[in-house]
Amino acid sequence: MKKIMNLLLSALLGLCGAGIAFAAPKTDVYIGITSSGGKRLPMIAMPAFTAAQTAQNAAQVVHDTLRADILYGRYFDVSEDGPEFDAKNLKDTLKGWSKKRANYMIGGDIAFEEPYYTIKLYVYDVATKAPVFAKAFKGNESSLRRLSHLAADQIIQTLTGRRGIADTKIAFANNSTKHKEIYVVDYDGQNLKKLTNDRSISLLPRWSKDGRVYYTTYRYKNPDIFAIDLKAGKIAPVILRKGLSLIGGVSPDGKALVFTSSSGPNPSIYIYNLETGEKKQITNRHSVDGSPSYSPDGKYITFVSNRAGNPQIYVMELSTGQTRPLTKNFNWSDSPQWSPTGEWIVFAGRESPYHPFDIFLVDLTGTQLRRLTTDAGSNEDPTWSPDGRFIAFTSTRDGGRRKLYVMDSDGSAPHLVANLPGDTFTPHWSF
Repeated sequence: MKKIMNLLLSALLGLCGAGIAFAAPKTDVYIGITSSGGKRLPMIAMPAFTAAQTAQNAAQVVHDTLRADILYGRYFDVSEDGPEFDAKNLKDTLKGWSKKRANYMIGGDIAFEEPYYTIKLYVYDVATKAPVFAKAFKGNESSLRRLSHLAADQIIQTLTGRRGIADTKIAFANNSTKHKEIYVVDYDGQNLKKLTNDRSISLLPRWSKDGRVYYTTYRYKNPDIFAIDLKAGKIAPVILRKGLSLIGGVSPDGKALVFTSSSGPNPSIYIYNLETGEKKQITNRHSVDGSPSYSPDGKYITFVSNRAGNPQIYVMELSTGQTRPLTKNFNWSDSPQWSPTGEWIVFAGRESPYHPFDIFLVDLTGTQLRRLTTDAGSNEDPTWSPDGRFIAFTSTRDGGRRKLYVMDSDGSAPHLVANLPGDTFTPHWSF
């Protein structure tokens, strides 16, 4: 596939872009205040949080981060124009916000006792004046944003019954150091961290649900698969062998990897059992098979193959090996990723050699095909947010460099997430 060819060419030619420093964009992203049906979104009141003098700055960080997280999710509008939060006169405060047409109010109080901040957050139903959420979070200054993200997700879950994505991250490869290395950034483009220093070609980061990041690297002069344990801060080899080993994805139960290997006459797809070390070949055709990823239930994989001519998207049932194509007419297809709900597969496709790559959706019958990008540079490497509402991808739409973008799952509201020197490749959104 295209990525396999690119990897081989990169290894032979040493193609790695140059750059100097990173710069994250502004992240108070808020797109629209109405639902898809045109109705006004419910309003959350967010008066300034109360805090001791020593915690004023922290209170502002927590308030601003929480506000941005809630706005990003677009389940609610947010207003700060109303009565101050007064825990001693709560009924009057809520009555005042009722006049402002607020549905909920978030009150916060931040205290500081060296070296920890205690963040107390309360959510009230304005109409009934009943508390619907109350929780305390504790951490040092460096953890304020993370605690705010956790709080935002818990508040969204409480009020909507749906999971939030504020505490999620996107891993990706970037070549700004003259080598391709793996980086990670918060969903909103903040808190950028460089995870590897392989000084080679590292790409295709793939999250597991336990927080590990698996990736392919030429660290030992051969494309092998390594794992990054973020909690322990350690990197260790997983698959070391001659030939190509390109990580595709991690099984939902975290017990297996699906990957592309060149151990046979043609690149084929294998499953590697992380517990036993057993490797099982699951495709064996006179073709190039690659870019595999698991379905949310772990029963299927989607992958790319040129077995019928040009590279197209296929789906395989793992228990039977039964395989069928989902696309037939693309000049080139690549990077399929299953939606968290299992209904759609997103992929990058090119309709002719003269077209740039764009992002498409195809359903599991192969009869519904939806274009998500058009006339905006080359768009590749799509990956779903864990709630299925957003898609991250790389695009050359602004200046020719490959940058990291996020759009709604219907292709609307694309926006830049991370504007980094060099080029960005193969992002993957955490679970």
